Amino acid sequence: MGAQIRVYRQKIASTSSMGKIFKAMELIATSRIGKARSRVAASLPYANAITRAVSAVASQSEVDHPLTTEPEQVRRSAVLIMTSDRGLAGSYSASVMKQAESLAELLREEGKEVKSYLVGRKAQAYFDFRGREYTKVWTGGTDAPEFATARDIGATLLEDFGTAFEEGGVDEIHVVYTQFKSMVVQVPTVVRLLPLEVVEEEVASETDLLPLYEYEPEPEQVLDALLPRYIESRIFAGLLQAAASELAARQRAMKSAGDNASDLIKKYTRLRNNARQAEITQELTEIVGGADALSAS
Repeated sequence: MGAQIRVYRQKIASTSSMGKIFKAMELIATSRIGKARSRVAASLPYANAITRAVSAVASQSEVDHPLTTEPEQVRRSAVLIMTSDRGLAGSYSASVMKQAESLAELLREEGKEVKSYLVGRKAQAYFDFRGREYTKVWTGGTDAPEFATARDIGATLLEDFGTAFEEGGVDEIHVVYTQFKSMVVQVPTVVRLLPLEVVEEEVASETDLLPLYEYEPEPEQVLDALLPRYIESRIFAGLLQAAASELAARQRAMKSAGDNASDLIKKYTRLRNNARQAEITQELTEIVGGADALSAS
């Protein structure tokens, strides 16, 4: 009986330690989610402005540009998958990988090869464990992304997009990331970046019109300058959305884990008290039995 009490005490102690870790990680995620949401909001004006500029150039000029022209045949697709570097975020990374798997299966059914680019150690571990190939991986700082990372990703994707198919190039680029809608709702999302599909970050009213531009130099050169920046801004916006979603998922998961730890501590405490009461009852029974035996003799 004493050994059973010791076991419950050890379980209570270990669960209490884990509960403290869960609480600390919850507080850290809670303290950082505000900054992450602010960065998402701060990225919208630039993303919207460059989106409108690219939309105006692409729609108001007869430009046959490789970044805006649909190829006759799409034979190879690039898929950029944004996950996290760390775990303990619930099903955050698993949901992104599930969405990426669905996209890859759809592309293969259409007869396209899939070339994967990964962001985050969770995606890398997923591919490594299954022995799958990937072209390049970016790790470190998924919960606090830097623009330099987005620039590097954009340059890599644009280089492969501009490479011929026979030399390992791609015909289209997709991005799989988690869109942050609120602290409760984060949605895995697929966006096709190239060939260009202009998507506004915020829905414009019907009275809003694209500005009329006079191009100097020619529209082709304007697109050459604008589109790489557009791709970088879209990728960086995706990284910021993913970072906010990761922190929100981690905060929610750690709160749930902390609550479960508290419930386990209550359960083990009750079982320990029951075992202690049973031990006391047994000792009293033995004492009474011994006294009765002495008096009978």
